[in-house]
Amino acid sequence: MGATQSGGNGLERVRAVALDVDGVLTDGGVWWGPGGQEWKRFSFADIMGVSLARRAGLRLTLISGEDSPLVDRYADKMHIEHVFKGCRDKAGALREFAAATGIPLAEICFMGDDVNDLPAMQIAGFSAAPASASLDVRSSVNFISKCGGGNGAVRELVETILTARGLRAPDVFFQTPTTRPSKKTSTDYL
Repeated sequence: MGATQSGGNGLERVRAVALDVDGVLTDGGVWWGPGGQEWKRFSFADIMGVSLARRAGLRLTLISGEDSPLVDRYADKMHIEHVFKGCRDKAGALREFAAATGIPLAEICFMGDDVNDLPAMQIAGFSAAPASASLDVRSSVNFISKCGGGNGAVRELVETILTARGLRAPDVFFQTPTTRPSKKTSTDYL
């Protein structure tokens, strides 16, 4: 497919963004504590990117091969309703998300980083990967961020989508949202 970095490539049609978690929202690393606890690091740049996407009216879903409670915690914090965990068939999950939201696959962007993401990327209308993605993925997507996974790749993708729609991040952030979650949380500033 070849990587592109600018508008005029279908991004203006994107109405939803599907994100892998490990390697996209995180750097792909995991820390295990002595008691078996699992920790993952999420970037505030990507948290703002997700917030901007939500404020711009984009629908979001997380599609993760891992069945981690940290995925649920992130989704809850960021008000992401559609979550698929422990997912072995990411293309099937993407189809399910499309059916649940009524958004055609052609209007969904999938961002992933490894070979298990390729089937979903192939059916999505637009595909993206962080700079740290595997070579097989980077050679198959429409967009490669300059940032690595867990280090602003999602923010970069979202800002590129906004630009394709003729929007700027500050304008989206400071507009009065048309829909707000009814429950106030610590992420309302985002």
